[in-house]
Amino acid sequence: MTSLNSFSHLTLEDRRIILTGITNGSTKTAIAETIGKDKSTVCKEIKSHRKLTYRCSMPLECSNYKKCPFGRECKTDCILYSPFHCKRRDRSPGACNGCTNWRHCRFNKYKYSPEDAWNDYRYTLVDSRQGVNLTVKQAKDIADVIAPLLKQGLSPYQILASHPELGISEKTLYNYIEGDVFHEIAGISVLDLRRQVSRKIPRKKSNGFKKRADNKHLIGRNYNDYKQYIDENPNALITQMDTVYNNETTGPFIQTFKFIPSGILFAIYQTEKTSTAMKNGVDTLEDILGNYVFRKYVNVLLTDRGSEFYAAKDMETDIDGSTRTRVFYCDPMQSGQKGSLENNHIQLRYILPKQTDLTSIGLINQNSLNLVISHINSAPVEKFGGKSPLEVASFMYHDLYEKLIAYGIKEIEKGAVGKWQS
Repeated sequence: MTSLNSFSHLTLEDRRIILTGITNGSTKTAIAETIGKDKSTVCKEIKSHRKLTYRCSMPLECSNYKKCPFGRECKTDCILYSPFHCKRRDRSPGACNGCTNWRHCRFNKYKYSPEDAWNDYRYTLVDSRQGVNLTVKQAKDIADVIAPLLKQGLSPYQILASHPELGISEKTLYNYIEGDVFHEIAGISVLDLRRQVSRKIPRKKSNGFKKRADNKHLIGRNYNDYKQYIDENPNALITQMDTVYNNETTGPFIQTFKFIPSGILFAIYQTEKTSTAMKNGVDTLEDILGNYVFRKYVNVLLTDRGSEFYAAKDMETDIDGSTRTRVFYCDPMQSGQKGSLENNHIQLRYILPKQTDLTSIGLINQNSLNLVISHINSAPVEKFGGKSPLEVASFMYHDLYEKLIAYGIKEIEKGAVGKWQS
């Protein structure tokens, strides 16, 4: 049975036991069993930390040196040359401590010191985690290679796959860039990483940031409040809400809604991204569904903390002052808390790709957006057993289905899904 100690680092006491084993001429296997380690651990420890304390005075270590007729001017092509091998030094235990022939031996002698080995280990453990293991010239050479490739949009992985001669790992390259190693040399910063915004900030760096004060509209509506509300109202139906756009100045802006658990994605075409427009979008959704269906399926609106969703109270309240829904917000930088809608956004981007003028590809009004949404809702979904969200809604949430069909959402034949412009 493997001991708990077999996976831990060697201690100073373990190293002293190793020295005792070497002095007594024990095998590496016996030493390993004594300290509860694998044999390979003991082999690597002795080989890495034994020190050369006496160097052979002859050009080569030849076992025939006593009978040498050539004045011990050793060469590898000598007909009498026979490489010297010491069973104790070169095999087991692997060092010369305790050797009875120490005083008379003319060959290289190695000694193992547990204190020196411990100091070497501690230095390596600490030194490998401090500073940058590069000279200025090496840093410049790396920067010359990666700078133009980062500007082309390549990731560190892709760069290293094409340039293995750099000799560093992907994680090391990320650390160098995030640590501003190349900033002074080539102006490379974390902003040159194409996915830096989505990378989690390390705890040490995040401690240097001051948390923003909670805004008034978030009080009682953060994600912990949301979880508590769902625990107290387990039958509440949730709708996730967000905004999708390509040009923040001119739009258009797509206000998206994901009905959970029906799987239906709905969207409203907006010409501006303001809290008033998003509040009006919720009003429009209620008009489309009707008061009864809206309150049945939109018990909760879960959205992110974008400034366009700040009018929480107005979105929650109907025109007569009654509460029609509850609005809650995800935690900052935690889009995965409304991951179902985010997955639909991936599908939406296949049809409406980023960095394109949405109007130029046909997204000009609500009717064209309804066609896009129809294609997404007509695609088969694995968790629904190959059925589309519209097929599921038709069977299980028929009142919601009828309202959406009446507004212009339609079922697309599976073979035509995705061909929204044809």
